[in-house]
Amino acid sequence: MATHALDHVRSDFDPFDANTRRDPYLTYQRLRGVGPVVRLTKYDIWAVPRYAEIKAVFADHTNFSNAGGSGVVNYFKQAPWRPPSIILEVDPPMHTRTRKVLARVLSPGAMRLLADEFKRKAVTLIDELVDKGSFDAIRDLAEVFPISVFPDALGIDQEGRENFLTYGAMVFAGFGPENGYFRELMKQAPRVLAWIEAKCRREALAPGSFGAQVYEAADAGEITLEEAALLVRSLLSAGLDTTISAIGMALYNLARHPKQWAILAADPTLARSAFDETLRYDSSAPYVFRTTPHETEIAGVRIGRHEKVLLLVASGNRDETRWERPDELDITRRVAGHLGFGTGIHGCVGQMVSRLEAEAVLAALAARVASIEITGDAIYRDSSGLRALSSLPVRVTTKQERR
Repeated sequence: MATHALDHVRSDFDPFDANTRRDPYLTYQRLRGVGPVVRLTKYDIWAVPRYAEIKAVFADHTNFSNAGGSGVVNYFKQAPWRPPSIILEVDPPMHTRTRKVLARVLSPGAMRLLADEFKRKAVTLIDELVDKGSFDAIRDLAEVFPISVFPDALGIDQEGRENFLTYGAMVFAGFGPENGYFRELMKQAPRVLAWIEAKCRREALAPGSFGAQVYEAADAGEITLEEAALLVRSLLSAGLDTTISAIGMALYNLARHPKQWAILAADPTLARSAFDETLRYDSSAPYVFRTTPHETEIAGVRIGRHEKVLLLVASGNRDETRWERPDELDITRRVAGHLGFGTGIHGCVGQMVSRLEAEAVLAALAARVASIEITGDAIYRDSSGLRALSSLPVRVTTKQERR
């Protein structure tokens, strides 16, 4: 029998507090210990901290909708600040139709065609940075590489690419309650949104590119021209801001665990495994929302209609009932099943792009670098939607220097 909300665990935990976001893992452990579903009183929302229930919600789009928005704003009750994503913030049948197009564009075959170019550009960038000895792992690497490779694949020219960083920051800063960081970013919204819209038009995209292929699907009648523009915009998020944040957190955590970096440096073919383990260990996208289209329940707890449900992905990725030694970073771990890219029909459609970019960076760095030393403060972005760094000063020692 389902229990009423008033009979269930309530907590004053604030997942969006800046200090909490810097180190949430002890609180996550406590939440997992008190129950499968917790009512967060500050925002009057539900939180799901355990792996099994998170995975179950991901798998149940009928009872837990994406159409209510992926952030704290409830689209069933309040209009969003931008047109919703027609891949991430919709349900079937529209989602089925739009995801089919993106899945074809981002097919394994398409990824294989990109791989060599990504690897070549990663080696070039890494060689330049390693020769300097010291650099900022975020500003000089994690931000630079995705912006240098993925817009090329998407078919977007070089002009104004710094706007991608601002746009991505806006999207994820708007995930939680408004703060000063979000309000400052939104001052640039008229200019940046107009620029993004222009870059997603058919005439702005190179022939044969991923973006052009989306418009070909519109020509074939699979989607409308308006939907094509929104899908190209969705591809930007798939290959850029979340990937930038994930690569940055991977570098940070590998630098903080020198024994793990030594394992990777000894065998750079572990780059993809290392990236997946850092996503499990310290997810750059630590949570995501679902919204109930009607009354339902989670683990016997009754959830009302149009309620926001916060899936604490980073907590599930440390759930001791799912993982051995969950609080240890181990890049040799069999990490299949982590929740860093979500799962179910709304699992990240761009995850292969993200893995390809991260693998290229980590493998190129591991091929040359014996050790990474953090030389200054790691500065977190004040983004309510991401666990991400804005700066990470490092110094590297090459394998040649170590001899």
